Formats: sequence, structure tokens, C-alpha cells
Amino acid sequence: MCQFCVQHGDGKSWYLQASTYAFDLDSDLKRREYLLDFVKDFGRGRTFALTNLDRLERLPAPLRDLGRSAASARMKLYHYGQPVPIEECEAIFDIATSVVRIPCPCRYEAGTKDEGYCLAITTKPIDAVLGEAFADYEVGPDLAKFEHLTKEQAVALLRRAESEGCMHSVWTFVTPFIGAICNCNLASGCMAMRITVEHQTPIMLKGHYLARADLGECVGCAECVERCPFSAITIGPGHKRAVVDAEKCFGCGVCRSACEYGALSLHERESAPEDLLFAASATA
Repeated sequence: MCQFCVQHGDGKSWYLQASTYAFDLDSDLKRREYLLDFVKDFGRGRTFALTNLDRLERLPAPLRDLGRSAASARMKLYHYGQPVPIEECEAIFDIATSVVRIPCPCRYEAGTKDEGYCLAITTKPIDAVLGEAFADYEVGPDLAKFEHLTKEQAVALLRRAESEGCMHSVWTFVTPFIGAICNCNLASGCMAMRITVEHQTPIMLKGHYLARADLGECVGCAECVERCPFSAITIGPGHKRAVVDAEKCFGCGVCRSACEYGALSLHERESAPEDLLFAASATA
């Protein structure tokens, strides 16, 4: 059970609780202001974060670790995320029934192609807020570009993103209130993954699940290796079958969509000791 489930989910999956979506950005001025500032100042914030992370990595280990912990703790109060498998994203769309496709700030600033994979998810439409937030982007403030999606359309978009190796993650705008589902990977320019994985400064929790490969079904095609956004899967040198590194796996489940043999599945992260032993024995 993750920290947010204890703090914000009463011991259950925090992102599946209606209370984490029950906010009105038109009247909740604090969260409205945070979202506006986040989008408008994303480029400057991105530069600031990467510059300071580079400096942090040049410090002695104790100071570096302290800095990473402090940055992560601060982010937990405002903008934090967690990978969510696609079937739980479907459940989220039953709670946050206003789903709007929006420009991706990460892709916009990184200069990578934006296929419209970011989604604003709220309990009521927030078109006016989105228009103000993205007014300086090349795509804004034309609200016609903020496409409202049905649950079926949103799930289809997630499946397409997953087929391209993009994980799904929920994000807070002033924790614990969730306002977006992102679909991204390192290649897309995802800032969260760069900071969490490359700079080892967590700004998202690991998911509630771990992937596991069934060696009896796996043929060693390595499609899952290419698909995994976290580089958590390798092909074992002896048996030539997929091996999941439980320490690297974030439980997004994207690997499953790459395997036509059904050799990959998700299991509760609380079984991590067993998974670690499984991975160790598989590589022996």
C-alpha cells in the first residue's frame, strides 16, 4: 500500500476514490491558480528543475540525497503522480466524467511531436480554465482544440498511446486532488520520468503492481523490452526469456500490450519479495 493510499485513500487505492476528484476549479482559487501557473510557467520551471538537478548531482552523496528527498517531499504537496494500468484508468473515467484532450506541456517544451495524449480529468468541465492556461501556447486559446472525449474515446486513446510505449499516470494539482492523466515515456520528453528515473529524484510513486513474465509462455521475442517505459525488462542470458527487474518496474502494465503470447501479467506490489526471488532465480 502506497503512502497516498494511507493518507488520502483510507487504505484503498487513492486514485479510485471519488473524493480525490471532487473539486471545482472555478471556485477553488488555490488549485485554479496552481494549475494556471504550472502550465504558463512550465518552460521556466523545466529549465530551473533540470539546471538544479544537474548541480545537485555534483554534490557529495549525503548532500545530494538530502536534496533529492527535500525536492520529492515538496512535490508531494503539490504535483505528484503514479502510474496506473489501463483497466484502472477505465474506472477513473467513471469517476472523473469530464475528459478533455489537452496539449502536453512536456512535449511542447521538449519539441517532440504531440499526438494529443494528455487528458484533463475533472468532475465538471473546466474549459475556461484550460483556455486561460494554454493561451500562450501555439494551440491556444482556441477552445475547439480542447476536445471533450467519451469514456470509450478516452480508453481508445490510451490504448493507442500504450501501443507506442507510453505509460498512463495520474497527476495531482495540489495533492490529493487529481486533474490529469498523462500518457508518456522518456522519448516523448516526459519531465516526471526524467526527474524520477534519470535524476533519481522521485516525483511519482511506483504503481501498485509489478509485472511478471511467465517463462512457460514467453518465447523471448523481446517486444516487451522495447515497450517498457522504465527499461525494467531484459532477456535472460541463459534461457532467453523475459525477466522483470522488480526494483525498476513501476507497474504501469504497458509491457502486456506488446506480448501476443500473453506471457506478462500484473500482480500486487505487496508480493515484491516473491517477485525479487523470482527475478533472481530466473537470471541464474
